[in-house]
Formats: sequence, structure tokens, C-alpha cells
Amino acid sequence: MGYQFTSSFQVLHVVAVLCIAMVMNICVAPPPLSRLTPHLTVAKDGSGNFTTISEALNAMPHKYTGRFVIYIKSGIYKENVVVTQRMVNITIYGDGYKRSIVTGNKNCKDGLQLQDTATFAVLGDGFIAQYIGFINTAGPIKEQAVALQVHANHAVFLNCLMEGYQDTLYAHFGRQFYRDCQITGTIDFIFGDAIAVFQNCNIYLRKPLKNQENVVTAQGKEKKMDNTGFVLQNCNFLADHTLEIEKGKFKSYLGRPWKLYSTTIVMESYIGDLISPKGWLEWNGTRGIKTLFYAEFNNRGPGSGTSGRVTWPGYRVIKRKEAMRFTVGPFLHGEAWLTNLGVPVQFGLFT
Repeated sequence: MGYQFTSSFQVLHVVAVLCIAMVMNICVAPPPLSRLTPHLTVAKDGSGNFTTISEALNAMPHKYTGRFVIYIKSGIYKENVVVTQRMVNITIYGDGYKRSIVTGNKNCKDGLQLQDTATFAVLGDGFIAQYIGFINTAGPIKEQAVALQVHANHAVFLNCLMEGYQDTLYAHFGRQFYRDCQITGTIDFIFGDAIAVFQNCNIYLRKPLKNQENVVTAQGKEKKMDNTGFVLQNCNFLADHTLEIEKGKFKSYLGRPWKLYSTTIVMESYIGDLISPKGWLEWNGTRGIKTLFYAEFNNRGPGSGTSGRVTWPGYRVIKRKEAMRFTVGPFLHGEAWLTNLGVPVQFGLFT
């Protein structure tokens, strides 16, 4: 099948040129999409090899080596997809996260286990997704409902949408990199115990149910010696249209400690006025506030002031030298795998 999205290619090409010109070898541009030859095409209208994503994944040869590419044409794909452990080094790409959409409505309130609610679950290492929307439509009354679950090493998401309410994105395990994504939710909507960096992402907080509070992150580091954590770098923390007109009625926070050694760093980001001056929220009394590591560095915006932040022993405002530890290079060991993938990435600080 031929490609039908030259406009996306043109945008990507411009970004690549700007990255190279502005930051030399620090920002690595991705290969043009025209160089990606899909092995399989998924199309709702029957013009591809399959009409569902699951069918295409199941058609992947068991002994395939190299990168297996699947093109998902515009359409709303109502299915719950699992990229199994044997399905390694897969790239899926669509026509844009508002056009190529995977959607489901499984949730915990209907009796499912959390991991079984995911609209799209990635268990195979080396997974890459571009221009895809992952949505859980269960709604806030259904409580925990995952749109995207990632339990895989060296997973990359570029220009993707993760949309839900509580527990939208389950960044469960492995080294993960998110770039230029849109992530929406209410309670703990970026959670898990991965080693994950979110770069240039828009984090949209939605209107929760009455008497609820919004919490962006719930990182789940359990052991002090583990090297897991979330880094949100050069992101934007904003109210979506449902919350914007009522944001004064709800409190919103950057994160809370799901586990004792919860680790989250917000740096070089724009923090809107919807975030409480306190910044961070307790999970259960004083649990974890001495052992967690929550840090901020060089943020901007009306919600970025740190004078009113929590005074927990585990919270701090860090300096540049310490912030460098949490950039893509040292924290994700990014040069070792992202460079070869050719994805856009800032290995160091932006400022």
C-alpha cells in the first residue's frame, strides 16, 4: 500500500531540520516516514491487509528478525489490543492521533483486574508507536480504566494520544520514552514503576467527579536500590476544556507516592495555575514522605512557584548539576538505544 500522509512527512522533515540546526548532535531526527515500508496495513474500510490491529499483530511471523512495521490507516478501532512478549521490535504508525484511534471501555468497577482494563497493552520490547490515539472511554464513574499499558523495555511513543480519566497511562516496567504526546486524565493518570522520560508532552488535567482531586503522577518505586522513576521534562501542565472553566473548584497536584520510594522529577516545564501551590499530595498520611524523591528544577508558569510547596524530607528543589542526572542520556541510557532508532530526542537539558 502507498502512503497517503505527505503533510505529516513534511512537518516531520521541518522538525528534523530545525533540531539539527539548533542543537547539533543533541537532537536526533527520525527517518522520514517515506522510508518506512509497512509489512502490513490495517484499514477499517477493507483497503489494507486486515481490518483490525489484533489480526495484523497475530500475522507477524514468529521468527521474524529486524523491525516489523504496521501502518494503521484512519479510523476508530474498537478493540483491546495486546502486543505480546514474542512481538518484539514492532513499529506501528497512523495518520495522526485524532485520526487513527484505538478505543475500549474496560474498567475495574465492572470487576476486572487493573492490567486487564488496558485498551492497548505492550509487552514486547523495542516497541515504537507514532501518530496513534489510545483511548479508554469508560469515563470517570468507572474508576480505574487504563488506555495504554506498557510493560516493555526500550518502548517509544511519538506524537501519540493517551486519553482517559483515572489511571490513563500505566508505565509499568522498562525503559520508556514519550515525546510530543498528549496525555489526559484525572487521578494518578501517569502511574507505574518504569524508568520513563516524558519530553515535550502536553499533560491535560480533566474535570473529575465531585469531591475528587486531580493527581498527575503516581510513581511506584518499591525498593530504594531500584533506578526507576518518572521525569517530565519541558512538558506543559494544563487544564483541558472540561476543567478550564471550573478549575477553581478542584485541587490538582503534580503527584503522590504510590509506593514508599516514589520518584518523580518535574523540570523545565510550564505549570499552569491549576496546580495547587502545595504541588504534591499525600497518599496515606505520612507514608513515604521521608523516603520518596520528588524534585523540581527550572520550571515556569503561574503554578511553578516553590515557596508554598510541601516541606516533606523527600521533596527538594534541585540545582542544575543534579538535574542533569535525570536527563535522557544518564537516566534512560538513551544514547545506547534511542540514537539507533532515530527518534527526536534531547539528551541533555533544554536550558
